[in-house]
Amino acid sequence: MKFRLRARLTAEFLGSAFLVAAVVGSGIMGERLAGGNVAIALLANTIATGAALLTLILTFGPISGAHFNPAVSLAVAIERGLAWRDATAYIGVQCAGAVFGALVAHLMFGVRWYSFSSHPRHGGAQVLSEFVAAFGLMSVIWGCSRLREDATPFAVASYIVAAYWFTASTSFANPAVTIARCLSDTFAGIRPADVPGFIVAQVAGAMGATFLFRWLTPVGAGAGEQSASLPASGPAVLVPFEQSDAVKAP
Repeated sequence: MKFRLRARLTAEFLGSAFLVAAVVGSGIMGERLAGGNVAIALLANTIATGAALLTLILTFGPISGAHFNPAVSLAVAIERGLAWRDATAYIGVQCAGAVFGALVAHLMFGVRWYSFSSHPRHGGAQVLSEFVAAFGLMSVIWGCSRLREDATPFAVASYIVAAYWFTASTSFANPAVTIARCLSDTFAGIRPADVPGFIVAQVAGAMGATFLFRWLTPVGAGAGEQSASLPASGPAVLVPFEQSDAVKAP
């Protein structure tokens, strides 16, 4: 079934909003209930985020592809899976939805509807962590969507759960989420001054994985020798959806 751009943008807005609401809301809840134990708070934050991401991909994926991430939409557009005009719209609604989700999370927990974060996340280790987080996320997306399509939602959610713990930055890996979290002076927040470095690293990591998988999965790769050419496989991120005729593979 082919979905109009308006429906796809609505799906991206809602998915991004729910994702950030899960990140920020579970961070607040975890911190309140952990009694000062940061590890327990992070574990609660991790489980809630991974579970929410999986369900959101399964829910909205068939409509929009379930990007929820400007770096993902940019990568898909580069691989001709999404028209540039549509990708620009995707990125806009993802950022808007992410900010909306953070504000709603604040209201649900009775805190000020927005507050600039004072949580510092800076330095070379943090920036490198975000590059690794985004590189790994995009690698999982491209590898699974091209070669093990049905496993993509589960693989992506599992990777994010793991990356919360093996990266020093707790794996933001998403420019829209990063922007939204700078508006939350809570457990999940990031100081606004540290946002640009995170976003640059995230985009660089996503592009690095995209160009790597352009080489790893050439035409003819994959099960049954089906074409893994870039225009054909782009729409499978994160799960298959109907693209416009203007960007379909010849």
